[in-house]
Amino acid sequence: MPQVPRLLGDEPAEGLVNEPGGVPRAAAGFVAQMEEVLATYATPYDSARPVVCMDEQPVQLLKETRSPIPGTSRRPKRVDYEYEQAGTANIVMFTEPLAGWREVTVRGTRTRLDWADESARLLEGRYAKCPKAWGQNRSRP
Repeated sequence: MPQVPRLLGDEPAEGLVNEPGGVPRAAAGFVAQMEEVLATYATPYDSARPVVCMDEQPVQLLKETRSPIPGTSRRPKRVDYEYEQAGTANIVMFTEPLAGWREVTVRGTRTRLDWADESARLLEGRYAKCPKAWGQNRSRP
């Protein structure tokens, strides 16, 4: 496994620490955790132990309140930026970078159960035959 050089010595602080002059620097604990993440991404591809990344993004759904005015040869299309709220959604994306795979789903809510459903669907579907994914051990009967 390649070694990522340590950027700082041992320090008790976590996260980002402000230096005099306002330029933040990373604390040792934060750097150590990032080194583990980078080392994981640097491992060679193993289909039995896939490295799976997950991201989710809550979004606000909007709709226009007025129709745009079409453009002419003298003026570009004009759009009124007034909008009306039309609800919310949650975008969930799983990716396996070393395999070149990704999947995106959209859910109407963002709850623990939604996260559990998406994770279970992935682990019981695409990764059902994998003994290990995401660093979590899963036993099969």
